[in-house]
Amino acid sequence: MKNIFSVIFMNVLGYDLIIFLAAIFTGVVYYALKESADKLYKKMHLTVFVPDGGASKREADSDMSELRETEVVSMRNQTGKLYSVFVNLTGIFPLLGILGTVISLLGMVSDAGNATDNFYGALTSTFWGLVFAIIFKFMDGIISAKIEDNEKTVELYLSRNSKTAGDKSGKEKP
Repeated sequence: MKNIFSVIFMNVLGYDLIIFLAAIFTGVVYYALKESADKLYKKMHLTVFVPDGGASKREADSDMSELRETEVVSMRNQTGKLYSVFVNLTGIFPLLGILGTVISLLGMVSDAGNATDNFYGALTSTFWGLVFAIIFKFMDGIISAKIEDNEKTVELYLSRNSKTAGDKSGKEKP
């Protein structure tokens, strides 16, 4: 029986390379998503949840005077687009693993003499597809909480902003 590590890494330069490249691309998208979500969080946190006093209140007042509704909506949309791409990329890893398995098993039909290596190749594709699906699903669980918090904060800001604009125009409060 072959060493387990040699079996796992035997197809790295084969079909598994596609899975690794997809994982690298998904990691880059995750990094951009995290940066976008963190930027929006920092921008909105002191704006919506103003502290009681001190330097933090002055900092929040300064941030609020510079904040524009279109900028907030644009940042939220950017984060939403990146999250959508990330979630869709995360969903392809089990499919890539299954596709690698099928490709390897088809190779086994045409080359019965090399059946063992083709079978190992089929298993490694499934293995890597599942490993990356699990890793990115875990990362999705981490980032989705921040994105949901940002959504609520932006909605609160927008609703407060629309009430303030109504008050300034001389309209009665509902």
